[in-house]
Amino acid sequence: MTADASAPALEIRDLRVDYGHLVAVDGLSFDLPRGEVLGLVGPNGAGKTSTFRVIATLQEPTYGRVRVAGIDTADAPAGARSALGYMPDLAPVPSDLKVWEFLDCFALAHGIRGGRRQRVNEVLEEVRLTDKRDTFCHQLSRGMKQRVVLAKTLLHTPTLCVLDEPASGMDPASRSALRATLEHLRRSGCAVVVSSHILGELSGMCTLVALMHRGRLVDFGPVHEVTDRAAHSRKRLLVRLAPGSDHAAAAEWFAARELCGTPEVAAGGLVIPFSGAAEEEAGLLREAVLAGIAVRHFSEEGTALERVIMDIHENGGGGDE
Repeated sequence: MTADASAPALEIRDLRVDYGHLVAVDGLSFDLPRGEVLGLVGPNGAGKTSTFRVIATLQEPTYGRVRVAGIDTADAPAGARSALGYMPDLAPVPSDLKVWEFLDCFALAHGIRGGRRQRVNEVLEEVRLTDKRDTFCHQLSRGMKQRVVLAKTLLHTPTLCVLDEPASGMDPASRSALRATLEHLRRSGCAVVVSSHILGELSGMCTLVALMHRGRLVDFGPVHEVTDRAAHSRKRLLVRLAPGSDHAAAAEWFAARELCGTPEVAAGGLVIPFSGAAEEEAGLLREAVLAGIAVRHFSEEGTALERVIMDIHENGGGGDE
């Protein structure tokens, strides 16, 4: 069975995964268009790993349907795999092969014959490792090994890439290369599903986010829309003042504002619970400056996704599940 160019990169319908009496994934449904990068996030036990394993054809669901580029993973798993690239968390890399030899083996496994050397060079360029082509794999840093595995995942030009914790062990340079690779994939029309415990990284990598909790989909959509919908639940502002400022007086001023909770005076400044949206944050900052408060730093505490995950973990999502 061949891929359908008009179908979404990924379709999930009523997916359920049971382990005995434990329901790991419960009625999951969504579509992922081509050219989008989806962050699948949630606290431990949310069902992310089971979902990844089913998408990658490594596990059969209890029931439900998964289609990759229009190919049903249950009816035609081999066809689905031809359109799918899967990068597991911390996949092993053989130490006794050079980087190009490792990739060449997988290119052969994918049936790439003519132009194989060129394709190996192309994926190395995509992950910014061209200069490591002749390096033995055991000489690479952990982050570079992750990028080699990502290059392997891209060899057959998949329609959908499933990346489980791809930033694990990466240094800042490797994470920058990963972001560039995901952007390149998105622009080329490939869709990507990515998970990471580094939530701040996901905020900058993804165009869409799917929030899971206890196996169910809590929210799905563009990152800014999902985080805005949760903005009224767990938002905390970090306000740092100029040296010599009266922190107690500033705290009293913020506490009197309608959308602010009681500020906490911390060593680095004020931490203020806030129930407004982005526009109201901007208005609060403007009012503070006009009131003569010497603000030298004003931001939301933590990343937006981190706040959402904390809300899901502590309060079950605060919305319909």
